[in-house]
Amino acid sequence: MFTGLIECEGIITRAERVSGGMRLEVYSPEFGRDMAIGDSIAVDGVCLTVVKFIRGAFLTDVSAETLDRTTLGGLRQGGKVNLERALRLSDRLGGHLVSGHVDGVGQLELRQPAGKFTVYQFKAPAVVMDYIVEKGSVAIDGISLTVAKVGTSGFTVAVIPQTDSVTTLKDKPIGAAVNIEADMLAKYVKQFVGFYMGEPDAEAPARRGLGDMLRDFTEGSR
Repeated sequence: MFTGLIECEGIITRAERVSGGMRLEVYSPEFGRDMAIGDSIAVDGVCLTVVKFIRGAFLTDVSAETLDRTTLGGLRQGGKVNLERALRLSDRLGGHLVSGHVDGVGQLELRQPAGKFTVYQFKAPAVVMDYIVEKGSVAIDGISLTVAKVGTSGFTVAVIPQTDSVTTLKDKPIGAAVNIEADMLAKYVKQFVGFYMGEPDAEAPARRGLGDMLRDFTEGSR
């Protein structure tokens, strides 16, 4: 679990395609000093597991499924990524609860100064827009942001200078792909309300009754 408060940027020193996925090496010597093998880390908002440390960098393996569903498949040597360590239960929750499980890939459509702030506009898939609400939370490449305005196929956010300075948002070209994770509370609320209202959830597996599960268990024990 993460908060969406980016700790620093890392530099991709290796993005090697291997059988079934990718071996990723991220250079960030200060960031990795108190981490251990097996720790979870968010790389551009994607939850990955540290498998090795080498020369101020950490290595992680990315599955083919993750490459297909996020922007990590487009990472190249020399590129930058947002990094965040997993949340401790004793930590302050300064952003919002972020799982590191990306809901969809969006696109940066606009970057515009607005006084001390910078307004960003993103296009998002319909499956993500279902959970986007004005003044609600959203994670873009792992960054916890507040939705300013909502349109039919996208939304805008206003980013403070501090966030701009420590993340990769400022460097992204217009048209760049971004990882989007909707607020998990919104997803739970939508599913529960839909269930009680009798609305089918096309993405959820069919709900089965207790009798069905007991029958499967009984038959499997014979």
